[in-house]
Amino acid sequence: MTNSEERSPKSITAKLIAPCGMNCGLCSGYLRGKKQCPGCRGEDEKKPKYCIVCRIKTCEELAASEEEFCHACTKFPCARLRQLDKRYRTKYGMSMIENLETICEIGVGKFVTREKKRWTCPECGNLICVHKGDCLACGRARD
Repeated sequence: MTNSEERSPKSITAKLIAPCGMNCGLCSGYLRGKKQCPGCRGEDEKKPKYCIVCRIKTCEELAASEEEFCHACTKFPCARLRQLDKRYRTKYGMSMIENLETICEIGVGKFVTREKKRWTCPECGNLICVHKGDCLACGRARD
């Protein structure tokens, strides 16, 4: 797979949606060329340590429920998720809680389709990085 294919909207799949609602396909770790992170649900040996020990991903409530996403938890949204959501809304203009509510409403398949449209660069067709706020391929800023 070339860098262009790795950054294209078709690379976003349901497997890249983390339990917390993060679209790992938009993460700078996933979109970078070298030492690419496989996303929250990918193999641990290829992830940064902070992703491996993520307290949301390793949550006992989530593991006990055998659910895929935090929205199914009786504690949703828990304090950890609210804190993460606040940081992402403030810094990056994305809400994980809203993502999870949308997944709950329309399903993960339709959510992925919506994300592909929402985060595709209108200039070159590659993905816009949620952390950088622009397209890593052509540099265009998110509208």
